[in-house]
Amino acid sequence: MVFMRGVSTLSRLRSRVSQQSSLSNSVRWLQTQSSSDLDLHSQLKELIPEQLERLKKLKAEHGKVQLGNITVDMVLGGMRGMTGLLWETSLLDPDEGIRFRGLSIPECQKLLPASKPDGEPLPEGLLWLLLTGKVGICCLTTYCFPPFNLRCKAQVDALSQELRGRAVVPDYVFKAIDALPVSAHPMTQFATGVMALQVQSEFQKAYDKGIPKSKYWEPTYEDALSLIARVPLVASYVYRRIHKDGKIIAMDNSLDYGGNFSHLLGFNSPQMQELMRLYVTIHSDHEGGNVSAHTGHLVGSALSDPYLSFAAALNGLAGPLHGLANQELSVELPVATLLKIIEAEEVLLWIKSVVDECGENISKEQLKDYVWKTLNSGKVVPGFGHGVLRKTDPRYTCQREFALKHLPDDPLFQLVSKLYEVVPPILTELGKVKNPWPNVDAHSGVLLNHFGLTEARYYTVLFGVSRSIGICSQLIWDRALGLPLERPKSVTME
Repeated sequence: MVFMRGVSTLSRLRSRVSQQSSLSNSVRWLQTQSSSDLDLHSQLKELIPEQLERLKKLKAEHGKVQLGNITVDMVLGGMRGMTGLLWETSLLDPDEGIRFRGLSIPECQKLLPASKPDGEPLPEGLLWLLLTGKVGICCLTTYCFPPFNLRCKAQVDALSQELRGRAVVPDYVFKAIDALPVSAHPMTQFATGVMALQVQSEFQKAYDKGIPKSKYWEPTYEDALSLIARVPLVASYVYRRIHKDGKIIAMDNSLDYGGNFSHLLGFNSPQMQELMRLYVTIHSDHEGGNVSAHTGHLVGSALSDPYLSFAAALNGLAGPLHGLANQELSVELPVATLLKIIEAEEVLLWIKSVVDECGENISKEQLKDYVWKTLNSGKVVPGFGHGVLRKTDPRYTCQREFALKHLPDDPLFQLVSKLYEVVPPILTELGKVKNPWPNVDAHSGVLLNHFGLTEARYYTVLFGVSRSIGICSQLIWDRALGLPLERPKSVTME
């Protein structure tokens, strides 16, 4: 059976071009500002015909190109190693990590607009990038190029204002959440709220009235941006319902998306707002093969609207085997490895267990002994390894840099730093781990905990809010490109 395996030819070509591009090439999109440049919908309307022609040419010239073979191991192994999706917004490179429209995380930190000089990138800037493939339109031309770091925010300010205008949640959404026990898992309450938002779907209304296929993207766009705008309100309602006696905080119309999310949760320190901007940006998208992204695409391919598609994605995200491909390692007799996908909350809980047993001032030698003791007892060391990456996750690296800047003396951060030195050599010594390096969730929980968001059970909701940006961006392009219903072939064991 001929199928798509590993990294496709097209992906390799795209990755190669991305790797060769410098930061100066990355800002090739910067140009003179006009009124239409500030309108995201207008930008997409101009881009879509061009991309449709590109897709048409791709099918005509390369439609019969074979990209790999399916093996029985792939079929039985969760389709790992198969390339079977078109996902325009991001691409995961085994060595460099995630690239958003060709830009690495360090490049995004340098090029995307921030709320202040040398601040963290604004999620609105990433949303613009994912949808248009453009960093931004600049009114200051030369002075906005690195290293001057005077990044123009005109577009993201306009987008921030639009999202604030869309951030209205009907009372029946909150009533739907309130119908659940307060003890219900935060993800259950969050997904319920998103499903309740579906009542206002513009796509469903347009489809019921009759709309040409070429116009599907427009009500999808309306739903997607409204959904992105509203999920922080729903998510923060869930948090404050469970943990703050239901005392709800109103939006601050002076704040951007990430800053407002932090504010709605009840955290108003400038550092926590900066952390939330970084967190949402780096967790927003991770190409299309992970459970939540693939689920959103799959459900959307049936022309389910963005609310239904994203709610389905959240239900996938809530599963104990999802969570950004973190890896636990368990060693039993005989020595064997057990891969289990976990979430940031479990990493934080494990780190706290180290402190509880050994104290905050544990030495590296003591930590080595504790790690071996954990592995040899059949338990796990979370936060290391990744299903695709073969080097340290750049999302971990940028969070480490944030910690060095804002909380260098935090005891849990210092412990994470020691683990960074201790754990990879031990996992390498075992010889059965392809990537012994830390991933994103090895760090995020420690940062959130430092600024007071200590309720680890809630962390997956933060991930879900972030992922709305990537999944909804791709859903818009799914409809704009007219991508078909997903329907792979299955086989039996006969």
